[in-house]
Amino acid sequence: MIDNPSLFAATLYCAWTIILLGRIALLRGGLTVTGVKEGNSFAVSGDDVSPFSGRLCRAHANCYENLPVVLGVILVAQILGLGAITDGLALWLVGARIAQSTTHIISTSNRAVRIRFGFFLVQYVILSIWCVRLVIAQLS
Repeated sequence: MIDNPSLFAATLYCAWTIILLGRIALLRGGLTVTGVKEGNSFAVSGDDVSPFSGRLCRAHANCYENLPVVLGVILVAQILGLGAITDGLALWLVGARIAQSTTHIISTSNRAVRIRFGFFLVQYVILSIWCVRLVIAQLS
């Protein structure tokens, strides 16, 4: 049984970001070790390696761009003793993030972009609900 679903979800979100970073490191490390590319010649976007690499780098960037917001809201809830506000949907948020990243890595077709946006929208709605509930709880 998970004692604190929100903190567990925060840990999973961080772990997912690290997993994506590790995949980038493996890809670039392999290209560097085999002499295909110089270690300091990689573009931040990843597009210089392959379309897959570009999608992987963007999926990772999406994670770390949103990580402060996710952790911030969860941390505020925990500090205020209002973890119940985030507990119920925390794992859904992480699941939507992983699904969004995975869809992004697999394809950038129009259909995949629409699916990916749906997963983003789930995260946006969850974070918005949490923020509204936390503000209301503090005003009460």
